Amino acid sequence: MSHGGMATFNSHHGFVEALVKGFRSGFLNDNDYARLQQSETLDDIKMNLKADTDYMGFLDNDTELSPAIIRDRAVVKLVEEFEYLEAQASEPLFTFLHYIKMEYMVDNVMHLLKGTLTGRTPEELIEQCHPLGLFRESTMRAIPTFESSPKGYADLYQTVLVDTPVGQYFSLWLEGRQEAIANPGEMRTILDEVEFEVLRNSIMKLYLEDFYRFTQAIGGETAEVMGHVLKIRADRHAINVTLNSFNTRLNDPSTRATERAPLYPGFGYLYPEATQQLAAAGDEGSLGEVLMQYALYRPVWEVHTNQAFGGDSIDDAFYTQEVETLELAFDSQMHFGCFYAYLKLKEQEIRNLVWITECVQQRRREFIGKFVHVFSPLAPWRTRRSG
Repeated sequence: MSHGGMATFNSHHGFVEALVKGFRSGFLNDNDYARLQQSETLDDIKMNLKADTDYMGFLDNDTELSPAIIRDRAVVKLVEEFEYLEAQASEPLFTFLHYIKMEYMVDNVMHLLKGTLTGRTPEELIEQCHPLGLFRESTMRAIPTFESSPKGYADLYQTVLVDTPVGQYFSLWLEGRQEAIANPGEMRTILDEVEFEVLRNSIMKLYLEDFYRFTQAIGGETAEVMGHVLKIRADRHAINVTLNSFNTRLNDPSTRATERAPLYPGFGYLYPEATQQLAAAGDEGSLGEVLMQYALYRPVWEVHTNQAFGGDSIDDAFYTQEVETLELAFDSQMHFGCFYAYLKLKEQEIRNLVWITECVQQRRREFIGKFVHVFSPLAPWRTRRSG
């Protein structure tokens, strides 16, 4: 029987699922957002958050406020809640939650690797890392403090590929680079010659494929729900890689198939037919022709094409789509997708808080309502479904 089956889910994971479902009441509602949008100062933001919301008291120790401080405090609060869930989890849920954290570990490793070339101090770099992706501090310090010598680059190679929890993805990325593997001192050449976004997208692709395989191996409702969520995530990755490659060397006809196409995940609703077309796309027009064939992504592309006329960005459209997908995942039962949905929906709520505080601070009230509500009964997709 699959670990994701309904027959045994409650006995193994019912308590932790009840906990995360209980966190649903902690999301800001439409009335909370209405009060926040009436704020004139950041102190008003603090006062309105204390007015019977789940953020009551989380800024009590801060005498000076800024959007960055509010974001950092909210992230710490979210991480504490996630780690509490993790502490109650048994297998395979514990490993599932670890997979969620690995995305932030990848981001942190990339941040520290980039720091090796910028000269910033390890303390500054580690402070800027996402707290959900922290791992052993000695390893994190070793990444940006290696010596600029063949031995130093060999040590960096060893640290990234062996000592970090996400080292397997970097190892897979380097498998086709035998010279670098045979001579770790060549790591400097790789760090210099390969754009960091290409490296980041390569590692994220490998992570998404691994996470997808794991969820499908769990089976049951988890495989179905997370399969849908991660397929959309993989498609978004492929679309963004293509869109961001225009006006770069990755859009050269000679590199589209050899360097850009390998950045696309090997699963998703666009895979393989549409990703083959994406690999050949040379401009936004040809990219749009591919996406307009898919009802799932037609609205996203329409938002992008209207951006020049003062509309939302393609990121806004993806966020809106993601919220709909994750709310449906959270509201259903007996699967692990609700844990992933909870974290990602809370991140959207934090983005909303930062947006509102930035609009208040910059006195740009005309834009203050341009954010994606979470669990709003007035959300367009909910009214569309009820109609």
